[in-house]
Amino acid sequence: MGFRKDFVWGGVTASYQIEGAAYEDGKGLSVWDMFCKQPGRIADGANGEVACDHYHLYQQDVDIMRAIGYQAYRFSVAWPRILPEGTGPVCGKGLDFYDRLVDSLLAAHIEPWMTLFHWDYPYALFRRGGWMNPDSPQWFADFAGIVAQKLGDRVKRFLTLNEPQCFIGICYDATEHAPGIRFPIWDTLLMAHHALLGHGLAVQALRAAAPDAQVGIAPTCSAHYPATETPQDIEAARKAFFDVSEEAPFWSVSLWSDPIFKGAYPKKLYELFPEHMPPVGPDDMRIIGQPLDILGQNIYNGKAVRADGRGGYAFVDRGKGHPFTGAKWPVTPRALYWGPRFLAEEYRMPIVITENGLSCPDVVSCDGKVHDPNRIDFLRRYLREYRRAAEDGVDVRGYFHWCVTDNFEWAKGYTERFGMVYCDFETQERILKDSAHWYRDTILANGDNL
Repeated sequence: MGFRKDFVWGGVTASYQIEGAAYEDGKGLSVWDMFCKQPGRIADGANGEVACDHYHLYQQDVDIMRAIGYQAYRFSVAWPRILPEGTGPVCGKGLDFYDRLVDSLLAAHIEPWMTLFHWDYPYALFRRGGWMNPDSPQWFADFAGIVAQKLGDRVKRFLTLNEPQCFIGICYDATEHAPGIRFPIWDTLLMAHHALLGHGLAVQALRAAAPDAQVGIAPTCSAHYPATETPQDIEAARKAFFDVSEEAPFWSVSLWSDPIFKGAYPKKLYELFPEHMPPVGPDDMRIIGQPLDILGQNIYNGKAVRADGRGGYAFVDRGKGHPFTGAKWPVTPRALYWGPRFLAEEYRMPIVITENGLSCPDVVSCDGKVHDPNRIDFLRRYLREYRRAAEDGVDVRGYFHWCVTDNFEWAKGYTERFGMVYCDFETQERILKDSAHWYRDTILANGDNL
């Protein structure tokens, strides 16, 4: 046993992180365009104005993906590239870029998986209140409809939102990402509700324009796992996985997924913020809970959990010398077993890992190649756990590695390298790392080589 025969292997990127061409062909500004202009916001003072220049070099990148053997490519569309003001007139040249990209992918026998929103929110709409504006759900739905009407004859896999935990929590609570302004809890909870309404309305728009497409969403999480595989620790890990913390409520799994799949916000949210929860209209949960085909989940790590002996849970200290990635994220392969398992048991949905990977201190060696054995080892460990989930009956449908090429890594600028393809940001030269060749073998073997 192993992964199912129609298991999908691919890679993933995000528009602002790779496209560049920030001011070309009528594109409007995004909050990230403006955020990067603020001194001290980005680690190396960089920006995404050129990034990987994918806007001009997309064919080269598609050829690289074909060489690696991708079966699918998950990418996002830049909302302000298609609608410069966020609403209103469509920028034909912007939409044409994605039209050409989709055709190129299909010609290379790579299935396009399109994410509608991966954080580059139109600055013009931010100035109108952004996700706080009661019209914001419809703004997003209108955008989704425009994209699907143009591309839905060829794109058959859509994901609405990428990591709302981040574009609400990290942006408006922790303020580490654009627009980097802290709002009070009642405003951020309202934004979360509007983002979920936008998701539901976008699903309706996608179904109307592309009725034969499959639709999902791609949240993220800390995929906590049991310290030991005893019933007590497993139940404790499950509680931790779906809990809502007062310190970081927006990082919760259940805040975002319960309304979609269960028709209500978690009770814990009302217990923590009884006076600050947004009003829920009579049709809101019906809109948010539009039926989906897949649950995408971005999983990088988690924490070990044990039962505390009182019906609750406690996190286990990682211990001295615990392994970390280049970005100082903990290496916890078991997150890719227990995360999919807990999600499938809770929501009864097919699972696709829509992001997983790591940053490494990659360099071009004296032989002109990029050797990244640590990435290969990381992926082998994680994918073994993911395959174990499949063998234990979890309905897992695919895996997307973050990311295709090294790129603009948000607030970290160009100081982190997550790609299987090395990018020289001065010359735009691409070099396949050792992991890219290993991944090609893994795809060909459908994971049987792990």
